[in-house]
Amino acid sequence: MTLDERKFKILQAIVDDYIMTAMPVGSRTISRKSGVGFSPATIRNEMSDLEELGYLAQPHTSAGRIPSNKAYRLYVDHLVQMNGISENEKTRINQYMQDRSRQIEEMIRGAANVLSDATQYTSVIVAPQIQTLKIRRVQLVPVTDQTALMIVVTSAGIVKDAVIRVPEGITSEHLYRISEMLTGQLADHTLSEVRQIFAQLFRDLSTHRRLLGGVMKAMEDKLIEDAPEDVVVGGPTKMLNYPEYSDVEKAKNFLTIFESKDRLAQIMKHSGGMEVTIRIGPENEIEELKDCSLVTATYRVGNHGTGTLGIIGPTRMNYQRVVTVMDYMGQVISRLLSGDIDEK
Repeated sequence: MTLDERKFKILQAIVDDYIMTAMPVGSRTISRKSGVGFSPATIRNEMSDLEELGYLAQPHTSAGRIPSNKAYRLYVDHLVQMNGISENEKTRINQYMQDRSRQIEEMIRGAANVLSDATQYTSVIVAPQIQTLKIRRVQLVPVTDQTALMIVVTSAGIVKDAVIRVPEGITSEHLYRISEMLTGQLADHTLSEVRQIFAQLFRDLSTHRRLLGGVMKAMEDKLIEDAPEDVVVGGPTKMLNYPEYSDVEKAKNFLTIFESKDRLAQIMKHSGGMEVTIRIGPENEIEELKDCSLVTATYRVGNHGTGTLGIIGPTRMNYQRVVTVMDYMGQVISRLLSGDIDEK
């Protein structure tokens, strides 16, 4: 038995209806849909075949059918068509994001809220890895006679800082001049390239080596090797609005995912440019997501660094809506961050 065009059409109608209602779908419901064009008897026969093929399940003897994870996979791979979002919605998204584009942390938080509100699911956004971003400015600000605050500003507007020790005899004027020198040497280089540059500086300079050594160690310890991935969650409790999560224990189990940002970052990692990746139910590696779908896509920061957008929802997710919104949001964030890079 194979899937012919009629079975495809009926299966798509069933999935569409179940996504909207969360109720088992009967043959009479499908026959009334515009564009189907088959009698209830014909649809019942085809639904029996689809159940035998593993695309439908019957939760109760007298009930209609519900799609299986196999059906959702077929639906995503072959039946979903991405539609554009309305011009009004584009305008709202662009305005909202533009107002928050000066600081990347604020932009990421705003984007997470927009994604969650636009899809009505839980969103997760991973900021670009700072090691891959270019340095724009380095500044050493005196705190006490023995300490200074090292501030590193990246091309994407991400600001990172660390406290360093200041050798005896170093004045605020020294710190200013060294800041200017470091900015001149490190600007337009990524954090992962600074070791080689500092090695050259140590060879060329005969003074302030202890201070430079402290700056280099702080960059390595705080910004390069141990830099956590910034993860922002939007609408973490939105999943509780769906009947699939009316069970208290199931809801509590789902919410534990958001207790560890490191774990979230690992969940979100995937390969691929701006292409969307969809994992359905058991395709997810961790137990808490076995009953969920996870949709992820990357956004770029110019030619340097990527971040990840994600949506977590029930397996009966409105995939068409999610993919459309994520594609557009990825473009908006990439454009705003790339604009920051070009702005000197």
